[in-house]
Amino acid sequence: MISVKIKRKTKGRIPQYQSPGSSGADVLASLDEPVMVAPGEIALVPTGLFIELPEGYEAQIRPRSGLAVKYGITLLNTPGTIDADYRGEIKIIIANFGKEPFRIDDGMRIAQMVFCRVFRGNFIEVEALKGTERDNGGFGHTGI
Repeated sequence: MISVKIKRKTKGRIPQYQSPGSSGADVLASLDEPVMVAPGEIALVPTGLFIELPEGYEAQIRPRSGLAVKYGITLLNTPGTIDADYRGEIKIIIANFGKEPFRIDDGMRIAQMVFCRVFRGNFIEVEALKGTERDNGGFGHTGI
């Protein structure tokens, strides 16, 4: 477990785990009025939350599966990354791939936040890479 410092605006709500085994904490909308997201449209939804992560960690923002399967609601830039040095308000990029307009109300659980360790790469430029059995095969090269 890591300690995450959190600051919130007046209506911001602390993320909550819904069960003892949950890896993602639900993130809630912080709205003065409902937001309607029409089919095919995108909305940026504020949470009223600001966090401070320990160095070497990130927070990933992921969609909620229930919203996806029932309403076609997902998040763009998924998973969204909140870097350890970011101090701005967390906002959620919501997309409606459903057939009906989707209403987001204040306090609605709209995303989940998962914490992950981050390892930075040390890039070493070389003339050639070691070959493998797969080599440059990708994008479905193994079939269905």
